[in-house]
Amino acid sequence: MKTRARILNVVIFAMFGATMFVSKLAMEALPNVHPVTMFIMVLTFSYGWRAVIPTYVYVLLVGVYAGFAVWWIPYLYIWAVIWALTMLIPYDRLPEKARLVLIPAFCGFFGLIYGTLYAPAQALLFRLDLNATLKWIAAGLPWDVVHCVGNVAIGLLIVPLTDLTRKLRAKIEKT
Repeated sequence: MKTRARILNVVIFAMFGATMFVSKLAMEALPNVHPVTMFIMVLTFSYGWRAVIPTYVYVLLVGVYAGFAVWWIPYLYIWAVIWALTMLIPYDRLPEKARLVLIPAFCGFFGLIYGTLYAPAQALLFRLDLNATLKWIAAGLPWDVVHCVGNVAIGLLIVPLTDLTRKLRAKIEKT
């Protein structure tokens, strides 16, 4: 890849990280509804392993803005989980109609398991036993359902945005 294309990708990754952060802030009136998972999936389908760069720009911005407190620690691994699971999806081998259904459903699934993914950090940080951890997960389940529904709705944008982002990437890499 040429130097100009590398510089443009760095700028794009920084802008996507900032966009994830600002979009989450803009949607805070709707608890657990935000486009972060959608962006991570679009970037993963478009840039592969390099999608971790804007993902951790987002994580860093959240920490800088809201403080690097104990609630932030799970951010260090939760978003890596969605990135890694998305890497396993054979986007290009899925038929178009399957993509339009399966990918938003997967995005919703991540919203549903968010609290469960968050739980190990809670258990370690607050010395919760298995029973207390399961109660913590159960107490958060209604919010995970809201997260799921929001992710499915926002996830409907993944396929068209992935197609657009891939075209942009191809154009940039030609420069």
